[in-house]
Amino acid sequence: MINLHTLYQMLLALGIGVCGSIVFIFLGLPLPWLLGAIFASSIAMRFEKLPILSPKPFSTPARILIGLTIGSAFTPEILQYIDVYFYSLLLVIPFTILTILCGMYYYYRFQGFDKKTAYLSSMPGGVIEMVIIGEEIKANISKITLVQSSRLFFIVVTLPFVIQYIFKVDISGNKLITQPITTINIPEFLALVFIGVAGGVIAKKIKLSAAYLIGPMIASIAVHSTGVITTTVPDEFLKFVQVVFGTIIGFTFRGVKMKTIISTLIGTFGHFIILALISSIFISIAYFSFGFPIISTILAFSPGGQAELNLIAILVGANVPYITLHHIVRLFIVMNIAPIFAKRLKD
Repeated sequence: MINLHTLYQMLLALGIGVCGSIVFIFLGLPLPWLLGAIFASSIAMRFEKLPILSPKPFSTPARILIGLTIGSAFTPEILQYIDVYFYSLLLVIPFTILTILCGMYYYYRFQGFDKKTAYLSSMPGGVIEMVIIGEEIKANISKITLVQSSRLFFIVVTLPFVIQYIFKVDISGNKLITQPITTINIPEFLALVFIGVAGGVIAKKIKLSAAYLIGPMIASIAVHSTGVITTTVPDEFLKFVQVVFGTIIGFTFRGVKMKTIISTLIGTFGHFIILALISSIFISIAYFSFGFPIISTILAFSPGGQAELNLIAILVGANVPYITLHHIVRLFIVMNIAPIFAKRLKD
């Protein structure tokens, strides 16, 4: 249970995140509610005397809301085109394998990691899952956590600027993402939330990866694709979700010495460049071979966290079902091959 003092510290951290978001809105920077919260909280957490804590307990309800929003994009009209995605989805297999092999070689050869730590550090996505596997096989948990978190930080911070300033998609300012709360069907929305929570609980019980994201998403797909429910998550809630994730990401390096942070960021940046090159190859293949929209293709082949990248997809108005399916396939590959090979690695 969270006591009142702890809750106050988390709410204060979220308040700082909101302040950062407002500054980003004023400056006209991309994805202000997400990136503003990241930068404000990453600065604030360096002041150790500030009574603030990472709002990690808010992550679960935030993931449920993202899952419900993703599912709402799977309308009957969208579902009839899913078979068109098949060949693009096949590219996820070599993309994931190549990403892992190159990342593992980089961390083992150039960063001096042991093979098990290098292997799990190279995995594209699933920070918590990689840490759990790392504990089982006695890899270096702190290195895996720092590297995976650094990679996520680079991707989440870089993509919005690429989308806005290179591809000229305006994602700055305080814009509506979905419907405002004043216009939605409240009883239907409450029913949607109940279905989402139930989906998350069931997914957790059957030990599904990213349960509180995938479970609600599947439940939302079921009711939206059939037209049973048409209401989506209100715009205000998605802004709150952005602040929550932004603040949590900003707290990633709390308690870690600045020297360690800098060395980790420098080391991970090399891996980030490798990932960018590999992603560019597969993005080009998918774009020129199949004609999928470039923004959607970029997000589909970006090796970041499922929740974070799907959130960006929602915010920029990309093809959410296309992107989501690619990340589900990648997550399935990673979660099934990671434990098998990790246990067989020997230094």
